[in-house]
Amino acid sequence: MTPRFSGKVMAITGAAQGIGKRVAELAGAEGGRLVLVDIAGYVHEVAAELRQQEMEVLSLQADLETWEGAESIMAAAHREYGRIDVLINNVGGTIWAQPYEHYQPEQIQKEIQRSLFPTLWCCRAVLPYMVAQQKGAIVNVSSVATRGLMRVPYGAAKAGVNGLTVNLAFEYAEQGIRVNATAPGGTEAPPRLTPRNTEEQGEQEKAWYQTLIKQTNDSSFMHRYGTLDEQAEPILFLASDAASYITGTVLPVAGGDRG
Repeated sequence: MTPRFSGKVMAITGAAQGIGKRVAELAGAEGGRLVLVDIAGYVHEVAAELRQQEMEVLSLQADLETWEGAESIMAAAHREYGRIDVLINNVGGTIWAQPYEHYQPEQIQKEIQRSLFPTLWCCRAVLPYMVAQQKGAIVNVSSVATRGLMRVPYGAAKAGVNGLTVNLAFEYAEQGIRVNATAPGGTEAPPRLTPRNTEEQGEQEKAWYQTLIKQTNDSSFMHRYGTLDEQAEPILFLASDAASYITGTVLPVAGGDRG
């Protein structure tokens, strides 16, 4: 059987760890020509590991919360490979867990900046290349936290990702570009190499975070967190030609929780 991504150029953001890294490992094993992007230098170590497994990998550092960062990585990917077949937008994540009344204005702005703008910018930056080739697949990583406790700004950002996904799918379907999203629930992953929040937590902050954890488990029919493979495989399905008649879909991957 021909590997699903044989020869396809695949840009994967947030690729230094977690879901993004696992997506890269599986895509590379199926023949994908990888462009791994992260703000952290660890992305180069991931790329080196994959090259040792005879995968074709370009690694790039960029701040995807900025237009300049997103534009630069798509241009670099196109210069290297001459096309971009798949974009997987995986940057984002809750920074603070607390009731909305306790969020400071700068915290709200930072949550939106982190969990919406990288996807907005990267979609905008990749579209000219996909339009020119009249083909492409974009998979955005959203969240079931569009309905949840203790993270209103993050939920609002991911609701924006969902709206972006459906609107782009509608707008670009006739140009051969599919746009879908997965909405992960809680996911078991190794400790983050770069913490999202380095602030010391008091007892109240810890209790608020535990409320988030409990709600995440309780909302899942399966009452457990998913694995990295359980998140990566649906992303790769939507990116593959097996999903050629699927666009504008936000697929919950959360053990039954639909967000």
